[in-house]
Amino acid sequence: MEALLVVSAALIIDQLCGEPRRFHPLVGFGFLVAKTETHFQKFTSSSITKTRALGLLAVGLMLLPFIVIGGLLSPFSIVFDVFILYLAIGWKSLENHAFAIYLALQKNDLADARKKTAKIVSRDSQDMDEEAVLKATLESVLENGNDAIFAAIFWYVIAGIPGLIAYRLANTLDAMWGYKTSRYLHFGWAAARLDDVMNYIPARLTALSYALAGHFSNAWRCWRKQANQCASPNAGPVITSGAGSLRVILGGPCSYHGILQNKPVLGLGASAKKEHIPASLNLLKRVIVIWLSVLAVIALVSNYAIH
Repeated sequence: MEALLVVSAALIIDQLCGEPRRFHPLVGFGFLVAKTETHFQKFTSSSITKTRALGLLAVGLMLLPFIVIGGLLSPFSIVFDVFILYLAIGWKSLENHAFAIYLALQKNDLADARKKTAKIVSRDSQDMDEEAVLKATLESVLENGNDAIFAAIFWYVIAGIPGLIAYRLANTLDAMWGYKTSRYLHFGWAAARLDDVMNYIPARLTALSYALAGHFSNAWRCWRKQANQCASPNAGPVITSGAGSLRVILGGPCSYHGILQNKPVLGLGASAKKEHIPASLNLLKRVIVIWLSVLAVIALVSNYAIH
């Protein structure tokens, strides 16, 4: 029952307040990560093993102190749990970013839509046409639905505040160090693998939830046939199931740091349209209802078993 109350309260606060506009802990953590990486990079070498070991040490130093502190403080107050989960969730922020792109496209302001898309994706947006903007936005909504909402809830329910902190900070490290560039390929290897491991189960639960909350047969078919074509072992199930659920086609060519990549075609149905953006946000809302319902059933069964 406590987990249901904490998750519900955190989601409500997120919807009412959104992300803190100033002094967000993850912003401060990102600053610390950047400083740490700059220091550790001085000791990297041509040795893959040594560079990966340094990256692993850096991950440990970034995670363990916060996990320990969170674990020590959590038992004293349910309010602390609600606050930390609220900080870890990015539901309202994701909605705001996606809807801003939708409004720009509704006004036929492609230049503004490109600028707003650049805030939520790492691919090059300056030369995107409308369909590319829509695909990038929808893929971001679906993937971040897992990363910024459902995986955070999963780890809180499974492992409490220590698990939640470990997941959210590992996800942030992956976002900063998980690139396959010459600078991060080996140094960021541990951060990327840790994020893959921690997202493995949540991503598949999210993919299943997307299927249940939308067009199930399409979602299941796309997940089963297309997920293994994606480079990411966790984004694959999430995006393919979400695209199938929305009955939209995503993927295809896009550019990262000036390099064109031909992503596989994902999903099944119509080409991406403006209306798919609010549809994707509504999909997230239905999945949240599913997850809260499951938590409520678990709480009732547990209470019945105790008594």
